[in-house]
Amino acid sequence: MGLFSRKTEEPSSNPAMTELGREFAIARRHGDRKTMRRIGRQYSDTARTDTDAASFQRGQQEYDSIPPVPRFGQRRRRS
Repeated sequence: MGLFSRKTEEPSSNPAMTELGREFAIARRHGDRKTMRRIGRQYSDTARTDTDAASFQRGQQEYDSIPPVPRFGQRRRRS
């Protein structure tokens, strides 16, 4: 593990729920409500324990910790 590594994998985490949380955070950042609803239904159907909920939140936090890419502004017209 490197000095600046962000990975803090805990032995009691569920990798599938972590990935589902990441996908949810990606959909939220892009404003994709359809995918957010689909993932929310999938989460409510499969989450059974507190570790599943913690893994889902950890996946969201891992993606949210990555800063968004700055967007380019409007192109200026040349006269």
